[in-house]
Amino acid sequence: MQTDKPFSQACENNKAPILEQLSGFFTQPGTILEIGTGTGQHAVHFASHLPHLTWQPSDHPQNDQLCMPWLDEARLPNINPPLPLDVITGDWAHLPAISGVFSANTAHIMAWEEVEAMFRGISNALPVNGIFCLYGPFSYGGRHTSPSNERFNRSLRAQAPHMGIRAIEDLRRLGESTGLVLERDVDLPANNRLLVWLLTRPSGQ
Repeated sequence: MQTDKPFSQACENNKAPILEQLSGFFTQPGTILEIGTGTGQHAVHFASHLPHLTWQPSDHPQNDQLCMPWLDEARLPNINPPLPLDVITGDWAHLPAISGVFSANTAHIMAWEEVEAMFRGISNALPVNGIFCLYGPFSYGGRHTSPSNERFNRSLRAQAPHMGIRAIEDLRRLGESTGLVLERDVDLPANNRLLVWLLTRPSGQ
């Protein structure tokens, strides 16, 4: 691996189990929007193993070029250039037509207002019956799923009060208000989950 490429150990650890799940949900040709592409490790891994898909990386405008060393090295024909996307103020209309959305480890970093904006934006960008896969740690019934997740949540709160592991109950309500129904909740390694949402109606309808 080149030393000048950004690197996330978490991406390296979780890319295989996430891919196993995505391959069962994103079965038809189409374009998948990734929100919060980060280093680009997920984009390269998933696009290389799912050649029927076109992968559309995106990230906050301050971070959207971070993935370029990985994309430049991979030179995969089914990865588009990354797009800047601020989920609150960004123009979702400039995105290409998408058939699905994937996002990893973003909901606990974003402020809740950004999570709400992400769900609204996805609801308006996806076609009906489109799938949104959200990966990360979540809490259930007011409890964390492991002591390590509880410690992680405390560390997030200490870094910034707006961050923290999100409650599945809050996400369900948010999904219901934006036409996204939680179809699957998949247990993955390291106390993480993959939440699979199905769009039943665009936001506001």
